[in-house]
Amino acid sequence: MKSTTIVVAAVAAVAFVAAAAYMIDIDQTQEARLPDVSIDVEEGTLPEFEVNTGSISVDQETVEVEVPKVKVTTETEMVDVPTINVEPARENDG
Repeated sequence: MKSTTIVVAAVAAVAFVAAAAYMIDIDQTQEARLPDVSIDVEEGTLPEFEVNTGSISVDQETVEVEVPKVKVTTETEMVDVPTINVEPARENDG
């Protein structure tokens, strides 16, 4: 039973990662250029990107599901439980 749960969780994780990869579209709009270094340093440029992301919406709906009913009863039994006795330190009478 546990191995089935692990397999299902792994498949769900892979599906989530695959879906997430298609939710983002990144296009580089400008190449990077390192600064020119000689006696004087001329500035470079950072790359620019345009990013478009998909959207996810979370809704809530009420559905009817079967839920097991469990009746719990109790009874009194005698059991041994651990106890702790603490005694403070005594001063020397010497």
